[in-house]
Amino acid sequence: MIIGVVGKIAAGKTTVAKFFEEKGFCRVSCSDPLIDLLTHNVSDYSWIPELPEKAEPTRDRLIEFGKYLKDKYGGDILIKLAVDKKRHCKNIVIDGVRSREEIETIKRLGGKVIYVEARPEIRFERLMRRRAEKDKTIKSFEDFKAMDDAEERLYHTSELKDLADYIIVNEGTLEELRKKVEKIIGELSASGP
Repeated sequence: MIIGVVGKIAAGKTTVAKFFEEKGFCRVSCSDPLIDLLTHNVSDYSWIPELPEKAEPTRDRLIEFGKYLKDKYGGDILIKLAVDKKRHCKNIVIDGVRSREEIETIKRLGGKVIYVEARPEIRFERLMRRRAEKDKTIKSFEDFKAMDDAEERLYHTSELKDLADYIIVNEGTLEELRKKVEKIIGELSASGP
């Protein structure tokens, strides 16, 4: 089974994916292949499209390289690489799905898609709390809003909500989020392969 997790910056995609991981899914992010290629850490793959010059995987560089790969190899290249990286797993959860083509590929592989959402103010607070290396250029809500708007222009993330099989509003506690994810896992298990 393949689950794709879609949503805007700091909506809770990775947290949702980690809850799936706790239930035995192999977790992989769409940015993992980009990071692996940029850092030349490619031993987990059975194939790679090309090896770029070695570079630090900053958010800007990941976006730029991701766009380059999609333009050259097709919009679902990161899904293909992510699935390949975890090809030995029975169940895979892919965090950070970003496009209609990626969603369509997951569905073509028999997978389901979850859209995670939260208000911008909540997402900004989370971003400030997590202090991830890739977000170090974001210092204010204005910076966050600019990054969020740029990502929306690039990926049209909010339009992808209509393609999702499940929508999770993540504005409560971790425990509430866990219950929502467990309910989805229960439904998926009940519906069988």
